[in-house]
Amino acid sequence: MTDLKYTIKDFKSENEIRWCAGCGDFAIINAVQRAMAGLGIPREKFAVISGIGCSSRFPYYMSTYGFHTIHGRATAVASGVKAANPELSVWVMTGDGDSMAIGGNHFIHLIRRNFDLNVVVFNNRIYGLTKGQYSPTSERGFVSKTSPFGTVEDPFVPGQLVIGARGTFFGRSIDGNLKLSQSVLEGAAAHKGTSVVEVLQNCVIFNNGIHAAITDPNHRADRQLILEHGKPMLFGEENDKGLIFDKGKLKVVKIGENGVKESDILVHDACEEDPTLHLALINMKLPDFPVAFGVIRSVSAPVYDVEMEAQIEQVQQTCKIKSVDQLLRSGNTWEVTGNENGKGSGPKCQ
Repeated sequence: MTDLKYTIKDFKSENEIRWCAGCGDFAIINAVQRAMAGLGIPREKFAVISGIGCSSRFPYYMSTYGFHTIHGRATAVASGVKAANPELSVWVMTGDGDSMAIGGNHFIHLIRRNFDLNVVVFNNRIYGLTKGQYSPTSERGFVSKTSPFGTVEDPFVPGQLVIGARGTFFGRSIDGNLKLSQSVLEGAAAHKGTSVVEVLQNCVIFNNGIHAAITDPNHRADRQLILEHGKPMLFGEENDKGLIFDKGKLKVVKIGENGVKESDILVHDACEEDPTLHLALINMKLPDFPVAFGVIRSVSAPVYDVEMEAQIEQVQQTCKIKSVDQLLRSGNTWEVTGNENGKGSGPKCQ
């Protein structure tokens, strides 16, 4: 960390942003740039890696190092970047299709390994760049160009995948809430391990209004639960609704009704290692529950790149061969000498 003072302008590139007018990606890049500016990390220490999709144009619009890779492989490339240079702050920008369809295998194994990098999943529940096919997060029955009669499969829930892959950090935000997004991204950056942030994002062309029920300003307070570590799980216009456990399941209650007191409301513990409650929060959906936002899970676990560096150092202390160059020069080698003008005695064994 340094005493450098950056502003959002320091992270904007000179390239024209070519997203559709009104796309939620504009809000997401704004939040990412604001978060990065406040981290005190030199710009040359950032690397933004992407795959394929509208979100994957991200590196071109950032004044940092970046790599626009191939479909579904951003997490694999980012793992290599972090392993090669652990000092970098590595950020993966990916969509629901890029990360969970062709990139699904890389996605879950990145999380399992727990590399110290950050993954931002733009979830608009559609393939936007390729013009409107249903994606792995599209709801059952969703009508699209590739499912004209409705899909006949259930969607992935990103948070479920993270928990199932032994994830140590999961947060959720929504494109229009810059303050919330910045806060969650800052939490992701501070976490040691793989941080996954799902951002519910609106595609104005191919899936406009997919999150409208959640973002409707007339009902937003009753449909969004903004979680904060160590604080009661309260929501609603009067902040008088909350969550309790009843018969092993989450239940929405109202303070003052049926003897419910604020002290009865569950307190959010993002650092609890047991993922049971975190998974229950991830699974909440309308109309029975509000949708949970904020840092849902943040727990400590061994970090792959740190463990790898430590292992290499430990082995080097006891091994005579300490590098690939030494390995290649060890054992029986051959030296070609005296072969000027096609003449000579040929190779000599050492």
